[in-house]
Amino acid sequence: MAISKFLTIISLVLIFGACSQKTQETASSTANKVRYKEDRPKRGGPQQFSKLLEKMDTNNDGQISASEVQGRLKENFSQIDADSNGFITEEEMKNAPRPNRRKRNQ
Repeated sequence: MAISKFLTIISLVLIFGACSQKTQETASSTANKVRYKEDRPKRGGPQQFSKLLEKMDTNNDGQISASEVQGRLKENFSQIDADSNGFITEEEMKNAPRPNRRKRNQ
């Protein structure tokens, strides 16, 4: 009888210990997500120029040329390329015209 109680107590300690460890791992993972949330780009907003370069700058010259550009950026290339030299620089992306947004409830 004493051995049975002892084994039950040991089993409970091991189970609670494992649950406690899992809770700590989950809490740590959640803290990391919250801490790095500000590093993510805002939904629907323009991408950071460095991310665009990673995706599109195939010759690694620090600019995006008309032949490298993809997606919606291709449609608006001439508007963004302020000096009409055939390349989009980081400065031109910062000064690029922003799309008109619909107002809510309209």
